[in-house]
Amino acid sequence: MSTAPVTLNHLLRIPLAAEVHSRPSLRLGANENLTHLAVYTRGAGGDDADQGERQHELLVSLCQNFGVSGPHFDARYFFHDFGSFRLQWECHTEFTTYTFAEEQGAPLPLVQAFEQVPLRHIPLKWLHELNGKVMVATHVVLQQDGAGLPAMREFFGGNLLVGSNALESARLWTDFAIAPDGFGRFVVQDLGLHHQQSGRLVQRVLEIETYRMMALLGLPHAQQGAPVLNGIEAELARLSAGMTDSTDAVSAGGTAQDGPDDERDLLHKITALAARMEKLALENSYRFAASKAYFRLVQARIEELRETRIDGVPTVGEFMDRRLAPAMSTCESMVRRQQALAERIGRTNDLLRTRVGIVQEQQNRRILESLNSRAAQQLRLQQAVEGLSVVAISYYSIGLLNYVGKAMKAAGWPVNPDVATGVMIPVILLAVWFGLRRMHHRVAA
Repeated sequence: MSTAPVTLNHLLRIPLAAEVHSRPSLRLGANENLTHLAVYTRGAGGDDADQGERQHELLVSLCQNFGVSGPHFDARYFFHDFGSFRLQWECHTEFTTYTFAEEQGAPLPLVQAFEQVPLRHIPLKWLHELNGKVMVATHVVLQQDGAGLPAMREFFGGNLLVGSNALESARLWTDFAIAPDGFGRFVVQDLGLHHQQSGRLVQRVLEIETYRMMALLGLPHAQQGAPVLNGIEAELARLSAGMTDSTDAVSAGGTAQDGPDDERDLLHKITALAARMEKLALENSYRFAASKAYFRLVQARIEELRETRIDGVPTVGEFMDRRLAPAMSTCESMVRRQQALAERIGRTNDLLRTRVGIVQEQQNRRILESLNSRAAQQLRLQQAVEGLSVVAISYYSIGLLNYVGKAMKAAGWPVNPDVATGVMIPVILLAVWFGLRRMHHRVAA
């Protein structure tokens, strides 16, 4: 069987196999100028569908401006050679990238090279459509040129220069700063790169810059969330102190209501605090998780550069360790604080609910004791009434018996009514008492 019938394939086999080949690196010549734009496409509410469609519309509009058909609406990658420049477009989860490349015949002085960027071929009207969405804007000059450290220091104008030897046959220079024209600048010197290495190297450089900026999106969330977290911690400490005061009041012989705060009011405040904590975590959780993932990608791309030091300047990896890693540590610290505070609030809430439950049980026990006392009083009263009932029934029964005796005497019977009545009094009392007891037991059963 030389070929696998299509019917044997899993529905996702073909697209999954194609995924690893879906975003090839640019094929670059020995001397290239590039412009890289990364446009943030995630909506304010987390729904990036509209923004993604908007970026696809912009791509189609750009293609039509040069008389080229745009890609299908669900495309995630697009490449085309427009003649004067080449465009590589990629759609990611949170951003879309436009990489414009233009080949140069010979190495140009750096100042002139950064003026001859391919972005000059793009209509300004189209660029203005990106207003407010660009996260990364960077020019890259790839040259077969061996200018050394002094020339690079002069070109980057005294900024903190970052440089390293990469892939054993290239040299990378940048300052990771935004120039007055609004673009970052990278210089990649080709010192003998093999076929396709230059494209992969430039792609790694652009990915480092893009993922670096995307990772830093978590920092404002951490900075804005820290005061909110401080406020929640202070409120939790105040409520915990209120619980302690309430406990001291109970220990002194009072009840839970004798403390500074009512237990139910404390429980309501703790619940509201838990809701605030959940809201803060919900607002930040995605951003912090994304920043962590982007930071890992930055570290992976730096490792792929296989950097070696250039005396006098920090490497890209060292720069990230000093500048990006602390920001990521701040985000990670914020995540840990949120988790720890949420757990503390949960424990406090559970403790307070337990206390409220105990107080309710105590109240219920006192109510039951009161009901039992009242039932005992009612039983004693009932027994007293039963005793009076025996006397009353016996009294009327004896009276009736006396009338019967008198009637029998009047009829000629040899009966003394007074003697007969006196003899029957104990019998009647016992009979009435036993009768009432028997009736009571029947009713109780």
